[in-house]
Amino acid sequence: MSVSISSTIPHASEAAANPSSGPAKTATPSSVKASSPAPAPASDSVQISSVAQAALKESIETPAQTAHEANAGDPQAKRLLAKEAADKIV
Repeated sequence: MSVSISSTIPHASEAAANPSSGPAKTATPSSVKASSPAPAPASDSVQISSVAQAALKESIETPAQTAHEANAGDPQAKRLLAKEAADKIV
């Protein structure tokens, strides 16, 4: 599983292209076409370790999946079912 985080950072060249000190003008289609294309937005990516991926998978597992894994011999699923059964008694 991979998580990607993206963000857009305004560049100084964009601020210089649109000064706020002059009289307000409306943008026309011809003036928009004449401007240079904006640079691509910056993006960051995050890599999650296999241990974290396994923990995430276990945390979003349904009770039916846990029961199925416990019946197949998964010790972690057996412990979870035993813990849930003990919590119901108390």
